[in-house]
Amino acid sequence: MSLMEPLAVSSDSFASPAARSTAVARAVLMRVAAGELPPTFRLHRPGRILAFSKQDAASAGFPQAVQAARGVGFKPVIRLAGGRAAVYHEETLALSWAVADARPSARTEARFRELADLLREALGDLGVDAHVGEVPGEYCPGAWSVNARRATKLAGTGQRLVAGAAHRGAVIVAGGSELVRDALVPTYDALGLDWDPATAGSVDDEVTGAGVAQLEDAILARLAERYELTDTRIDPETLALAERLESDHAVP
Repeated sequence: MSLMEPLAVSSDSFASPAARSTAVARAVLMRVAAGELPPTFRLHRPGRILAFSKQDAASAGFPQAVQAARGVGFKPVIRLAGGRAAVYHEETLALSWAVADARPSARTEARFRELADLLREALGDLGVDAHVGEVPGEYCPGAWSVNARRATKLAGTGQRLVAGAAHRGAVIVAGGSELVRDALVPTYDALGLDWDPATAGSVDDEVTGAGVAQLEDAILARLAERYELTDTRIDPETLALAERLESDHAVP
């Protein structure tokens, strides 16, 4: 009999409409907090999205940043967690992890550390010289980013806390680092944010041929060492709630 904690795992992706996936993550978080869903881990494939934070949306340059994102083929949304704008595209993996917690703020650092270590180990299994920590000049900077060679950012992480639960989110760039640069150079310029485009990397830049499927397998393998995994689907009740929340994350 397994002594590991159970964790429901979903690979359901909602690439369209642009804000649907973010709304699903928020709906899962709310239902986990209410005790209606078990701890749930989503590892899914997004469309081309420029995910702005609420801080970005309050910036004077936000309208220009939205226009810049759309101009290079990325649909703007308001993200659930994270400090600054981040890019999702077909060669990235999006991660959403919701857990019940009566005192979520007390374990913020522990949750960040667990997620960052999980990603570092999975990337290491693919042959990446992976480390946890901020690369000077990286986009959406954070102490719990995961990088290659302490030189290029491969994954960013964020958290959202609500009464009774916590959500961890991440975007991991498997390939297409040039798409990240193409999207963020004009967007960050409009927002007035300084960053070094050379710090935007991908797994494929480090290990040729290590794509989204290999990255997904590596993450799930490391997750299975920590939890008893059960496949699940996003249920109709959660999808209905997400549809009601979607407008909060859409950008007109």
